[in-house]
Amino acid sequence: MMNWPHIITALITPYDPLGRVNPEKAAEIALTLWGQGSGGFVVAGSTGEAYALSLDERRALFLQVRAALPADIPVWMGVGTNDTRSSIELTEAASAWGADGMLVVAPYYNRPPNDGLKTHFVEIARHTAKPVMIYDVPGRTGIAVLPEVVVDAHRQAENIAAVKEAAGSVACLTAMHQQLPSDIKLYAGDDALLLPALAVGAYGIVSVVSHVAAPHMTALIEAFHSGHLRQALSWHESLWPVCQLLFAQSNPIPVKWLLNRLGWEVGGVRPPLVMLDDHHFSALWASYERIQSDRSALNAS
Repeated sequence: MMNWPHIITALITPYDPLGRVNPEKAAEIALTLWGQGSGGFVVAGSTGEAYALSLDERRALFLQVRAALPADIPVWMGVGTNDTRSSIELTEAASAWGADGMLVVAPYYNRPPNDGLKTHFVEIARHTAKPVMIYDVPGRTGIAVLPEVVVDAHRQAENIAAVKEAAGSVACLTAMHQQLPSDIKLYAGDDALLLPALAVGAYGIVSVVSHVAAPHMTALIEAFHSGHLRQALSWHESLWPVCQLLFAQSNPIPVKWLLNRLGWEVGGVRPPLVMLDDHHFSALWASYERIQSDRSALNAS
């Protein structure tokens, strides 16, 4: 049976000093984050710079991360593109490697109508026996996935089993939760909205911030589900500045900068993204240091 963790980390792709993919470092990061509260991982998603990865690089990353983790910790693959045929090919490859699920972003740039969106998701889902998570992120794709599209697609392909809702809106999260059948898991895709998302029925989060704050996010979720809402709100307020600043520049530039500052040596980013000078991230570093002291204070309270 599929393990559905509350926190799934959208894993960065580390590079060595020559700019080559570093699967061993990816596995090391995943193993560390699992110990801190991340219950699952997405390899080669947008945070993992999927746009710049070859098929061989995707395979090497997946196999190394998969081998490093216990068998019951799900490792998903990002397989979505704006071409259905290419997405099917990636899905078939990821299934053959043993991926636990497929994250399928809405097609970007070409902006298909709703019937085209539905067909895209259904055709991909029909080429795997693994669960499929639809990823709605209109700020990146230029198109929104409406709840009725997910519902119609699910009727035709029952392994469409989850939605990552990253429209940046509590209204969108609420609409998804209201209209989705109970057998589809709703995940937030915006770290800053974790607590509001839980409050309107989300099951968990597919997260970038968990790279650097998985224990804090775990504590927030546990406080919420145990009814300690003031404690959950305190964690939310503590995390808020980091959640904002990690997306002040294009993801994953800030999170890679912060991981490098913390000694992880994850390398830079691939063009057309570029790393920025340290002065762009002084506020991010200050907010990260603050959540470390907040963690001690909140744990003691």
